[in-house]
Amino acid sequence: MLKKTLLATAALVALASGVHAEDLKEFRIGILGGENEADRLRNFQCMTEKLPSVLGVEKVSLFPAADYDGVVQGLLGGTLDYAELGASAFAKVYLAKADAVEPILTTVQTDGSSGYYSIMVARKDSGITKIEDIKGKKLGYADPDSTSGYLVPLVTLPEALGAPVDQVVASTGFGGGHENLVLEVVKGTFDAGTTWGSGVGEFKDGYSSGNLRKMVDKGILNMDDLVEVWKSPLIPNGPVVVRTSMNEDMKTKFKQFMLDLPKSDPACFSAIQGGDFAGFTEVNVDFYKPIIDARKATIGG
Repeated sequence: MLKKTLLATAALVALASGVHAEDLKEFRIGILGGENEADRLRNFQCMTEKLPSVLGVEKVSLFPAADYDGVVQGLLGGTLDYAELGASAFAKVYLAKADAVEPILTTVQTDGSSGYYSIMVARKDSGITKIEDIKGKKLGYADPDSTSGYLVPLVTLPEALGAPVDQVVASTGFGGGHENLVLEVVKGTFDAGTTWGSGVGEFKDGYSSGNLRKMVDKGILNMDDLVEVWKSPLIPNGPVVVRTSMNEDMKTKFKQFMLDLPKSDPACFSAIQGGDFAGFTEVNVDFYKPIIDARKATIGG
């Protein structure tokens, strides 16, 4: 009886302190879809090597989802401990279950800003050079849960076009993630498409960071094949999120590890972020309220 009482007491203490068995054994990283899976796993490999000793876990596991929603559902279900989301994907999690995850950090661009842009591109030989030229054309979006690839264009393009998008273009569709969307534009499946970039540096280089830059660095995109048709207002950089129910000691250790990463291992930092950034800055849910409100008003949860 005494043994049962002690075990029950220990279980209650563990629950009260937010300590879960999986926190002590395995740390699970969700990786958004939209890029070649092998590339995503390679980019995050450094995390599997460094984090076990930092967090005191036996292993760090990577879970590359086929699309954005795969990571969203993993976070909502409590089967992932950390992920880096776009602002719209975070809004989807928040609207479904506000206490599922905590946004703790976001990236800072090399110019000091904490934002990036939705960028519409078209083939250079398409004859499309400005936003008005997409009238009657096929427009591609990256992913339904992408901020830059769908939500922001959905909200801001009507003002730029003077009419709802569907009244201007011939058709719209999704490219299956940012990388594939751009490849489909190059192939001619779409006449134009929306992706993301820092807006810092030169378009001819794919900017300093973002999907275009990652594709250039991998050798699968020649920027001479594309033109920039439109650029959105500044979008808040997406958050680093952690599972809310994770124990506080692990949260603190992980957050400090990430804050130190740009200096402790610049190559790892650049690999997981996809380009050049100055570092991280702390954020909370208030930073994303405009995006949460925009998603709620347009796409919904």
